[in-house]
Amino acid sequence: MDFRQTTLDNGLVVLAEMNGDAASMAMGFFVRTGSRDETEDVAGVSHFLEHMMFKGTAARSASDINRELDDLGATYNASTSEENTYYYAAALPEHQDLLVDLLCDMLRPALRRDDFDVEKNVIIDEIARYEDLPHFKTFEKTLATYFRGHPLGNSVLGNNESIRAMTLEQMREYFQRRYSPGNIVLVAAGNLDFDGFVDLVADRCGGWQAFDVGRDLPPAPGLTDTVVMTDTNVVRQHIGVMSPAPSLQDDERYAAHVAATIIGGSTNSRLFYALVDPAIADMASMTYDGMDGTGGFLSYLSCDPHRAGEVMEIFRGELGKFMDAGPTDNELTAAKNQQAASWTLGSEMPMGRLMRIGFNWMYRRQHVPLDETIDRLLAVTGEEVLALVRTHDLLAASVFALGPIEEL
Repeated sequence: MDFRQTTLDNGLVVLAEMNGDAASMAMGFFVRTGSRDETEDVAGVSHFLEHMMFKGTAARSASDINRELDDLGATYNASTSEENTYYYAAALPEHQDLLVDLLCDMLRPALRRDDFDVEKNVIIDEIARYEDLPHFKTFEKTLATYFRGHPLGNSVLGNNESIRAMTLEQMREYFQRRYSPGNIVLVAAGNLDFDGFVDLVADRCGGWQAFDVGRDLPPAPGLTDTVVMTDTNVVRQHIGVMSPAPSLQDDERYAAHVAATIIGGSTNSRLFYALVDPAIADMASMTYDGMDGTGGFLSYLSCDPHRAGEVMEIFRGELGKFMDAGPTDNELTAAKNQQAASWTLGSEMPMGRLMRIGFNWMYRRQHVPLDETIDRLLAVTGEEVLALVRTHDLLAASVFALGPIEEL
């Protein structure tokens, strides 16, 4: 692998990890903006704007964008989270210049009023669809409970009221405030010509106006609260639990990945054997959710409403036992192998490498080769994991429950 980087005069960082043996190339714009960067009056604007990027530019209509991407045979999409918005595509290497031209153009959308009015209804329908998904609602409300009063508690989708009231002028102002080239990273991976790539990007993006963009990083409150939302139309009881964890800038993140994998990462986890295998719950998982300046261990449980109390008692008992003694040697080895395999398999395609490179840079402004990342993961010790979960108390958690019962 050959890693190259450069920065345009306006601050746009361009990164590439090249592999001449790859059969494809992928590229994507990573923008350091998301729902945590929104104010209440424009809740959901980051995600709404992501949609508008596909609605046309000064040179292309929405149908032009879709047709050109399809004509290239590209795999493409975009996504918005609490902290980032990213736009990406993969295609054959011979289509490199056409893909660069298209994605660079998309990042400067026309933001036409007619498109805005139509897409507003699309967003409102999307909010309604997700409201009908109990597990999605549980995850969103769990974050809102844990981060109440903090920007990370903001909904990515926004809400009906904020979307209906949002004006095109507000969206344009948000775009002008957040989409500075210095707040964007362009990443490519796979079989590509870096010099040609940079020359074309400089031609298409070099004129983008630079301005200062910041992000408030207030300390996360880490609330220990329980919220029960009663909905008799929901058949199962859905429970989300969030407790403190390291940030994505913290070296402890490796131990956090291992801890979450052991506790609730797979069919070989403690929660699986304690809750799912004996048919006490149908779902029991934990993930490490690292963020900018903070993080959380996010657990999800689904069960018969009448067994919710029993499930929570067993769940807390498993966390307590892990905090008392930490992992066994077998658990530690298996968890590290699982995580290493996941990261390695995800990086076998240029698209997977694109995501790893992009997010490494967004959070730490560095490129770490995959083999170095795996080496650091495999070096995690049981003592590190135990120290981590004692420092970041797994039981100091917020709980959100959705289902037919009125209390846990």
